Amino acid sequence: MSDLTESRKARADARLATMLALVCRQLSLVSLLSAIASLLWIPQAGTVAVLLSALISGEPGLFGPWIASGLFLAIGILRAALSWTAGGIAFTASDRAISRERAKLLAAQSRRSPVIAGQHSSAEIASLAADKLDLVAAYLTRYAPAMARTRIVPLAVLVVAFSLSWVVGIILLAAGPLIPVFMALVGLAARDASERQMQEVGSMNALLLERIRALTDLRLLDATRRTLEDFEAAADRLRRETMEVLRIAFLSSAVLEFFSAIGVALVAVYVGFALIGELNFGAWATPLTVGEGIFLLLLAPDFFQPLRDLASAWHDKAAASAVAGEIADLENDPSVDILGEGTACPPLPGPAVIATNALVWVTPSGRRIEFPDMAVEPGRTLAITGPSGSGKTTLLALLAGLAEPSDGLIEVAGDRLDDRTADAWRARLTWIGQTPHFSNESLRANLILSAARRDDARLKDALVQASADGIVSALPRGLDTRLGETGHGVSGGEARRLMVARALYSHADIVLADEPTADLDPETAQAVGEGLLALAARGATLIVATHDVDLAARLDSVVDLGATR
Repeated sequence: MSDLTESRKARADARLATMLALVCRQLSLVSLLSAIASLLWIPQAGTVAVLLSALISGEPGLFGPWIASGLFLAIGILRAALSWTAGGIAFTASDRAISRERAKLLAAQSRRSPVIAGQHSSAEIASLAADKLDLVAAYLTRYAPAMARTRIVPLAVLVVAFSLSWVVGIILLAAGPLIPVFMALVGLAARDASERQMQEVGSMNALLLERIRALTDLRLLDATRRTLEDFEAAADRLRRETMEVLRIAFLSSAVLEFFSAIGVALVAVYVGFALIGELNFGAWATPLTVGEGIFLLLLAPDFFQPLRDLASAWHDKAAASAVAGEIADLENDPSVDILGEGTACPPLPGPAVIATNALVWVTPSGRRIEFPDMAVEPGRTLAITGPSGSGKTTLLALLAGLAEPSDGLIEVAGDRLDDRTADAWRARLTWIGQTPHFSNESLRANLILSAARRDDARLKDALVQASADGIVSALPRGLDTRLGETGHGVSGGEARRLMVARALYSHADIVLADEPTADLDPETAQAVGEGLLALAARGATLIVATHDVDLAARLDSVVDLGATR
């Protein structure tokens, strides 16, 4: 096994231990209550044995049938109460642990730069937070109690069995240890299979999200058949990995049942022959009585029951370990965090002056990009040009505090841009990206962003200045239309004009636009450009990353990243 695999498993185990640490005390209590509930079967089985022995022999037992029945019922109620209490505590603890992990995961993702992505797709992260984390619940609620019962109950049953018959004790002692040995061997394969299954689930979700986003392009390119084949291949891989997990689960169950059945059968054979007088050894001093034989027969299955429970929970541990491994991989993802916390706060005071000095960005792959020093005064317009890959989008992200520079200094409004000032600085910004995003609300809500700031006259004026009023009038329900996340019903150019209208409505004094006219026809690009210049005419500082020579020529100054490389 490679060092890389061992390292990943070590990280997964460490991450799983971190999850357990938060609810360790509650799970210890659950394990104790669960073990006590299982141990209560010993006196309960003794009650049954005494009662049946008295009925078979016709001799009076330690207590009468009614007392025995009442005692059996009372112990049963106590066992049920302990199990119910343990289950409630376990589910509460697991819900707390999973909620904490989900909140921690989502909080970490909210701080990941939306511009400079990592290795994990948003679909994989969503699948992990929404679906896969719930698999840890079964591990938290079942594995720890099962492990506690396995450590205590078989030992207690073994002590009682040896006190009545050393033969039965030896049978149980011989059959019992074989089960954990074979289960450990099967468990190694189960862990690897669960990890592969989790990876295929994430890949399937990522494929689905990517294809949905590109649905229009796929139709235009007549690639629907190819897409269907991709889904069929992904589904087949997921089917194979799922069946592998099930195969291992059935194999482990077969191993467990085989050895437990042999153990119980040998105990039954010995007790049966001892009671009919064919075997005169195995008991201490006196022959085995009917009551003792019944008692041993009732205890034998309970010796193996905790091992059965542990075998079932073992697969829960394998699945939880696979999920913990994905979380550990995500935390080690070389993606970039934003500056600040990403929370709403009052705008940073001061004039909207932006200055950079010796700014350097080192990509996750190790590539170094050095940016020229620049200073942008309030109300000025700047075009950032250069070939693809020269760092135009990265520079915008750095200016917005959506990534931290590897070296150098950015000053905004007379203060250093860092974790302390980034949230307040972004409160003054508007970002217009290449791919506009709409929330699942009405177009009006997407444009005004806050109901408290609703001003229909101001919104209408913003739409006119952005040349987007005709787009709204063509929608089925106007401003009340829901466009969906990808802007269904409007073209890419129309979506960008709507984003310009949003910037005009917000009255932001700094606007950062990333390739706003890319892939647009000349007429649409002209309309988007006019909207951006309308922002500048209102006094906003406008910084545009663009390949559009005509748009760059209409701005006050140009920084060519290609010329500085």
